Amino acid sequence: MLVIMMMWTVGAFADTTAKQFVLVIDAGHGGKDTGCVGKISKEKNLTLKMALALGRMIERNCPDVKVIYTRKTDVFLELWQRAEIANKNKADLFVSVHINALPGGKIARGFQTYTLGRGRNSGKKGIIENLEVAKRENAVIVMEKDYQQHYAGFDPNSPESNIMFEFIQDTYMERSVELAKFMQRYMCAATGRANAGAHQDNLAVLRLSSMPGCLLELGFISTPDEERFMNSSEAPEQYARGFYNAFIAYKKKYFGGSATPFLNEPEAPKTPKVEQPAKPKTEQPVKAQQSEVKKEQQTEMKKAEVSQPTAPQDAPVFKVQIMADTKAVPVSSSRFKGVKNIDSYKEGGYYKYTTGSSTDYNEIYRLRKSLLDKFPGAFIIAFKKGEKMDVTQAIREFKARRSQ
Repeated sequence: MLVIMMMWTVGAFADTTAKQFVLVIDAGHGGKDTGCVGKISKEKNLTLKMALALGRMIERNCPDVKVIYTRKTDVFLELWQRAEIANKNKADLFVSVHINALPGGKIARGFQTYTLGRGRNSGKKGIIENLEVAKRENAVIVMEKDYQQHYAGFDPNSPESNIMFEFIQDTYMERSVELAKFMQRYMCAATGRANAGAHQDNLAVLRLSSMPGCLLELGFISTPDEERFMNSSEAPEQYARGFYNAFIAYKKKYFGGSATPFLNEPEAPKTPKVEQPAKPKTEQPVKAQQSEVKKEQQTEMKKAEVSQPTAPQDAPVFKVQIMADTKAVPVSSSRFKGVKNIDSYKEGGYYKYTTGSSTDYNEIYRLRKSLLDKFPGAFIIAFKKGEKMDVTQAIREFKARRSQ
């Protein structure tokens, strides 16, 4: 049986380049399987909300990708059924969405990605050991009817299971690990979550799916500020943006394609070109000509600044957000990578750090593009009269003001 499964997975892998890319997104838990429970929410509801947001982002921006959801409502699915959905649709990638937790009021924060493999301790104080995650995520097996038949006596803690898993995972290990690295990089950048590392363990939902894949632990529902963040209105969009960037980075590496991984804001409005009058030729030396041209350019820029209409006091102010942390970070910190003019605001228990400030969306749009090498998840936010506002509405107001 093991040899047949390995042959089937290799055959399926070889055929992926000839068909539409298929992505299966699995919202963990559901129905009678609540998952972890926080003070204001349940894991099964959060995973569904986030999984749908991740899928919509891909569907909006990747016409060459077919997104399949294991569930779109609050229903109970057995782990083998989730994997079977991916296998039957010959998925190129399988991603399962979960929320982390710690018992006994312990506090931990951060985003984690798990791939199939032998469990290894994370080595980070306060972060749950991989084996405990595996036990919790596999615990639903005993709720399933005829689970012994479907899992053939599967014991995630047995040495025999570890050995069997290593045979099955060989084909997809490298790609899954690379995907996990992309997830950690882009998800943390987009959401401001701490990077709690990429790990490996014997998770049944990954063991049974015959394609590269990973399990995402978006944050800790047992930590109040992380639970509040995951329940905020901004969280689904931020997780979706990070997921999209990670997915595109993975897809471009292994499947090619020209899609850009950064689609955080709408395109900047185009500024019409103004024809400059031809300058008379002179017989001045080259350096003298360059000096005169520079002076003329500076004069024209000053004139343009003077003639440009002043934005009203209630005009939206755009900024580029580059980082977030639960603790205050000194502006001299190396984490800002030399970026100057750092400002901050506090929201949802987080210190959020920005740079740039202008009523001109074009200016901030260009600034963000210049920062992507240092901060891949940088995105534009907007304020009006000191209060944060919807950036899409702010852009509309900017365009309307420019057209007057």
